[in-house]
Amino acid sequence: MSTISTYKDLIVWQKSMNLVKEIYLLAKSFPKTEEYGLSSQIKRSAISVPSNIAEGWGRNSSKSYTHFLKIARGSLFELETQLLIAKDLQFINDISTTNGLIIEIGKMLNSLIKTIEKKEERNMV
Repeated sequence: MSTISTYKDLIVWQKSMNLVKEIYLLAKSFPKTEEYGLSSQIKRSAISVPSNIAEGWGRNSSKSYTHFLKIARGSLFELETQLLIAKDLQFINDISTTNGLIIEIGKMLNSLIKTIEKKEERNMV
């Protein structure tokens, strides 16, 4: 098992960065009229996930870190909803690959949050 010395070593951050790339590719298929609408919002939501993982890492407390991980998780749910809207509006056809990555990242965030919170509880006793 390798040592984690920076947020860039976190697999959840790496997968989140891949998600951003996928979202940017998907957003290219959106109509030009959505450039400042749903397309822009989807990109912002996707960018928010790895950004909040990184920001939380840079904080000086476990409580603050989990707070930012929860924000990242919220952005992930926001992104999932926006993709469903885009599919319903027929801006994109297939979101199964992207949705699979969203689910995987969500599970990883949940696990990381629980691990940090449990460690924090043990330190309080």
